[in-house]
Amino acid sequence: MNILMVLTSHDKLGNTGQKTGFWLEEFAAPYYAFKDAGAAITLASPLGGQPPLDPKSDDPSAHTEATKRFRADVAATALLAKTALLADMRAEDFDAVFYPGGHGPLWDLAEDPHSIALIETMVRADKPVSAVCHAPGVLRHARNADGTPLVNGRKVTGFTNSEEAAVQLTDVVPFLVEDMLKANGGIYSKDADWQPYVLTDGKLVTGQNPASSEQAAKAVLALLR
Repeated sequence: MNILMVLTSHDKLGNTGQKTGFWLEEFAAPYYAFKDAGAAITLASPLGGQPPLDPKSDDPSAHTEATKRFRADVAATALLAKTALLADMRAEDFDAVFYPGGHGPLWDLAEDPHSIALIETMVRADKPVSAVCHAPGVLRHARNADGTPLVNGRKVTGFTNSEEAAVQLTDVVPFLVEDMLKANGGIYSKDADWQPYVLTDGKLVTGQNPASSEQAAKAVLALLR
């Protein structure tokens, strides 16, 4: 199994002066789910190199077994520091693609033409595409072959409006994931805030929030088996 994980390169939280990036749990939990299943993992980002980490996700209060494992894993931290350029990635080289969240993807990956093309190519090749928390935002401009939104008529989830309100960033983010998925015709559903919730529709896997990360990765592995 060859799995591509695509991370954000965006580190500015709107005009707040605060930093953002990817959310550590949403990378670490899927990374180890894939690694422990024997997958070969490639990491990529729009700018390549070290992707920015949302500092809030590295706070001790946000740590999980997966993040603690990552922090002690010299090989994994070295791999993360040298992500490949997303523009160089080819869909035919991978069996699945996984997008960890964090607020960063709403600014760069949602608008990135290489990411959009990758997602569209993977879907048309009937390969799993997965995104968790804010990362379903990367589906914003992806289209089916007939030009309709990729999520149109598909069961999807992602970071909820109420979760965004809880972290007080409703007026900071460029768009709300829940609203975008609904506007694009997605059949959106969710669980209670911060509870794990994952949906699989064909080869599209989406997770609601950080707690959904490992379950989303396992859903991808189930599709690959």
